[in-house]
Amino acid sequence: MRILVTGGAGFIGSAVVRHLIVDKGYDVLNLDSLTYAATLGSLKPVKNNPRYRFQKADVRDGLAIASAFSEFRPNRVMHLAAESHVDRSITGARDFVETNVLGTFNMLECARNYWESLKPAERTEFRFIHVSTDEVYGSLADGDLFSETTRYDPSSPYSATKAASDHLVKAWARTYGLPILISNCSNNFGPYHFPEKLVPLAILNAIEGKPISVYGDGRHVRDWLFVEDHARALDLIAGRGRTGESYNIGGRNERQNIDVVRSICSIVDSLIPARRPREELIRFVQDRPGHDMRYAIDGSKLQTELGWAPLESFESGLRRTIEWYLGNEWWWGPLRKNYDGARLGLTTPGDAT
Repeated sequence: MRILVTGGAGFIGSAVVRHLIVDKGYDVLNLDSLTYAATLGSLKPVKNNPRYRFQKADVRDGLAIASAFSEFRPNRVMHLAAESHVDRSITGARDFVETNVLGTFNMLECARNYWESLKPAERTEFRFIHVSTDEVYGSLADGDLFSETTRYDPSSPYSATKAASDHLVKAWARTYGLPILISNCSNNFGPYHFPEKLVPLAILNAIEGKPISVYGDGRHVRDWLFVEDHARALDLIAGRGRTGESYNIGGRNERQNIDVVRSICSIVDSLIPARRPREELIRFVQDRPGHDMRYAIDGSKLQTELGWAPLESFESGLRRTIEWYLGNEWWWGPLRKNYDGARLGLTTPGDAT
């Protein structure tokens, strides 16, 4: 099995690459342009594995992508490359449009041209899985869950570009017959997470005794998914999912942001005691513009059709994550020098702590 993975040096992408090689024994070509949030250090466990290949390439570069298809000849494509930080999309939307929309267009066209050149048996085996987000559905009322038929209602430039790319993927299936699958996942957490997102940033600030910023009143709800559980789900969808279908992936771990941060503080306190509880480091700051109040996934389709279930609870996954950060400063230390957690995504002057 030969799998082309885009964005394989990112947080979720690197977890997928490690799973495909270490756990499944597949041959993997990782295409990544190595933007600020990507690091090849996340692939240290497979760096010298003969089944692993890396090519620095941008999904916006159609010639480079076409060449990769021609030379590697994948059985599957797992398209994860994307600009993903909502705060950055607020003040720099162009990068999100170019990478998430135009980049996905390039991937689809290169995949289609390659697929159409295959022999009938190879065409039947080929799959293109597009990895998306639950944020395309917008904000959710209490008691409701996102299903695969929930109407799209994106709130941020990030989620709008992911919604647009989802629609492109579906159109390429209906117009050209390309065998696609789409996954929409909830918020991921785990090792190798770039320290601008809530969980890794709160962990590192708690470890270093720095203020921990929480947007608004901290009551925004997210459904948390351990990244290695996500990687297993994506492989399962690519291998056994029904082509043309979308599958929601959720961890069944709804938590308010403030409770997530308090849990992090409590676990760090238990592992490296300090004079004062780290919960005292929490600071409430100006909310993000267009901040969705709640996300929650109905993952019953994935569970019923393919038998997937998360192996980690929120509590066990969070402890694993914190212990990993405590033992792997070699990975996050250099990143902290280039990104210190400064506030991003404000459209008007406000608290930037």
